[in-house]
Amino acid sequence: MTLPLPISCSQRVKDVLTNTSIDQLEISASMATKILAPVKTEQQILENSMLEDDPNANCSVVTQDQKVRPRWGPQHKGAQELANLYTTGKRTQECICVGICITLMAFNCGFLILHFRIRNMSAIITAALCGIVTADFGSGLVHWGADTWGSVDLPIIGKNFLRPFREHHIDPTSITRHDFIETNGDNFMVTIPFLARMLWDFLTLPEEEVQKKFIWNCYVFLLAIFVAMTNQIHKWSHTYFGLPGWVVWLQEHHIILPRRHHRIHHVAPHETYFCITTGWLNWPLEKLHFWTIMEYIIEYTTSCKPRADDFKWAQKRT
Repeated sequence: MTLPLPISCSQRVKDVLTNTSIDQLEISASMATKILAPVKTEQQILENSMLEDDPNANCSVVTQDQKVRPRWGPQHKGAQELANLYTTGKRTQECICVGICITLMAFNCGFLILHFRIRNMSAIITAALCGIVTADFGSGLVHWGADTWGSVDLPIIGKNFLRPFREHHIDPTSITRHDFIETNGDNFMVTIPFLARMLWDFLTLPEEEVQKKFIWNCYVFLLAIFVAMTNQIHKWSHTYFGLPGWVVWLQEHHIILPRRHHRIHHVAPHETYFCITTGWLNWPLEKLHFWTIMEYIIEYTTSCKPRADDFKWAQKRT
């Protein structure tokens, strides 16, 4: 037989349970607020990045000698020096790579259509989505590596591959003034070995082997397309006027990198939101502190400071 608790004791138990529930709710709410908190506030974006509605105003700053210097944009001295490092040889390499890549894509697309089987549809869709996600992560990894480490003075890769990243941070709208070749040449180059291998398989393997590798080839093909188009998507994210309606629709539905989403990366000192294909992985990677941990490991093992070269170019205002 259970004896009833005295009224005062029963009330005390209720109070304890109520207070415990309130404490738990407050802890849960605090955790949820912390997890869901924006990576950069609107105030940080306003103060530390180029204005969206006037991208060439360049937010000038006043130096110690009371002279106004451009903080961002084509009038920034560092941006001008970096732009002048773009060479004819680099242009030639980009033209060749774009031509080869488009040719390989056309042939591989034809072979994929030729060997398509409707029964594989669900697996093909899954493979395609995996290819897009992989491209987004790859764009973040390359973007983070080129933004954070190395120097324009390095042989071969410095002027040819790191230079555009340095220029982009101090003149973000420069990418909108680049044509298709200059914008996409390097990304098209990256896909060539993979597309060439795929074409070789289609030309040399028997039908049975082609079918065995078909899902994998769908994955590689979508990965290659999104890798190749990453910088074009990136360029669209900086183009605030005159975009085609279908591009704006893709951005608004976050199928490709949205404009407002990418602004978070351009809050100085450019230490977050590196994925620039779809941007799907930016939030989870930031909440996992993925890039911060990677930077800590590299700095601890090599003593190299992240973004040191990027900061050096940003300071060239005179």
